[in-house]
Amino acid sequence: MELDMITLMLKHVLLEVKLQSRALLYCPRRSLTLRLDIQVSHTPVAVNSATADIAIFLMLGALRRIHIPYTAIRASRWRGPSPQLGHDPQDKVLGILGMGGIGRDVAARGKAFGMKIQYYNRSPLSPELEQGAKYVSFEELIRTSDVLSLNCSLTKATIGIIGKKEFELMKTGVIIINTARGKLIDEAALVEALNSGKVFSAGLDVYEEEPEVHTGLLQNPNVVLLPHVGTSTVETQRNMELLVLDNLANALKNGQLVTQVPEQKTQASKL
Repeated sequence: MELDMITLMLKHVLLEVKLQSRALLYCPRRSLTLRLDIQVSHTPVAVNSATADIAIFLMLGALRRIHIPYTAIRASRWRGPSPQLGHDPQDKVLGILGMGGIGRDVAARGKAFGMKIQYYNRSPLSPELEQGAKYVSFEELIRTSDVLSLNCSLTKATIGIIGKKEFELMKTGVIIINTARGKLIDEAALVEALNSGKVFSAGLDVYEEEPEVHTGLLQNPNVVLLPHVGTSTVETQRNMELLVLDNLANALKNGQLVTQVPEQKTQASKL
């Protein structure tokens, strides 16, 4: 009996973090079906609130260019040699790239700050899910957002989705927030846009080659940097662990996962 349970558990690989697409490249559904029929799960929903909170934290910090006075006072230099004025979130256009669970939570929080919400998704949401947000094209999102929050998945199609071309289309003074995946942004292009003044500030929790961070970002005082701590709260980690246990229990009892990764569901439907 114990051996049977171990075998079943081996057939259900549970990833306790949001998956990067490259993880699935190592365990494509088709090849695994031919071997162990390994099912892969992740922990959506459980991470939504904490990640959205960090996005708003970074947005407010970027709006105020908070790194400069924050480091100045810790160095006993009060506000620093050249205090700068920041911006308020009220009446700014918050553009959300990827209106899934996290994106919708970011939208709700942005709305509470008096921001106008627009988004681009693979398809428009229902009015119930939009909650007053405006669906726009990808190009319009890039051209018209005052703050751009990246909340989409990392796929082959979205690697480098924000690069030199996209920065050139943006408003001068735009603010970039990324709590999704580092490879969504061409960091060299972001550094160039920051140095030119095209981008007023950026708030980042994820990086293209993390844990390595582009030197140009580290050296730019107008960037708010966090070391991928979006889900680092006691409550969120507990919720993630409970979801993992729910997946294990359901897999052992019914042979199915509660939160199987969508990429695998799509591949399974083609078998």
